[in-house]
Amino acid sequence: MTVELIQDIAEMQKITIGARIRGKSVGLVPTMGYLHKGHLSLVRLARREADFLVVSIFVNPTQFVEGEDYESYPRDAERDTRLLDREGVDAVFSPAVEEMYPRDYSTYVEVEDLTSVLCGRSRPGHFRGVTTVVAKLFNAVRPHFAVFGEKDFQQAIVIRRMVRDLNMGVRIVLGPIVRDEDGLALSSRNTYLTGAEREEARVIYRSLLEARRMVREGNTDAGEVTSAVRDMINAKRAGAVEYVKAVHPETLTELSVIDREAVIAVAARFGRARLIDNIRVGERS
Repeated sequence: MTVELIQDIAEMQKITIGARIRGKSVGLVPTMGYLHKGHLSLVRLARREADFLVVSIFVNPTQFVEGEDYESYPRDAERDTRLLDREGVDAVFSPAVEEMYPRDYSTYVEVEDLTSVLCGRSRPGHFRGVTTVVAKLFNAVRPHFAVFGEKDFQQAIVIRRMVRDLNMGVRIVLGPIVRDEDGLALSSRNTYLTGAEREEARVIYRSLLEARRMVREGNTDAGEVTSAVRDMINAKRAGAVEYVKAVHPETLTELSVIDREAVIAVAARFGRARLIDNIRVGERS
């Protein structure tokens, strides 16, 4: 195995600062591990551009709200490292919780407004944990660019705003959603689904395709479009919609009329699994 496993922040900084001094481009793919094809697609996207590629594996406790699955979140560090070695990753940064958050830790990064809607409404504090850990990862790895997945659309928009507002100088690259053959967006939490729940969860993507069809055929009423999505998901025995919204793709402002490019964003529960997905509709979709 040739990939280097790094757990110490100071060591990570020394390696990537050295790479930058030598004129190498440094890329970062942040993950919480338990890698699937979606993660690996982001790694391949980053590998094409980075001279030195780091993938972080860190299950970040500060982004789990009370009652969520931090302790049971799936983990398999050995398997993840083997997969990343095959992809030609240069370094895996996998710090301990105590390395990232010492006992007297008291500093957090928070983006306002963008985090009060969609997932932020039902998961208060979640995005504060996300932006804090991503800021720390950027400081540890010092990347020129970082790659995130479009499935976590709100997360990507929040991080882009943080980078802009704090002049971090890190370019944020978005990789497309990767789906299984049945259309379900890949997620580490898909492992929570039973066979029957998995079968029913396919309706999420089908409902989003129906939303796109409605818009393409001239329906600009966001309420009607999102209601159609909600009704399709709620019709399933295991399905329970948390939200369906039509939002502006940059400001996340909720739209009442879809007369421009928009994102239809969904969060729904099937059994233990909270699943999110989205699709672009309108002018450029």
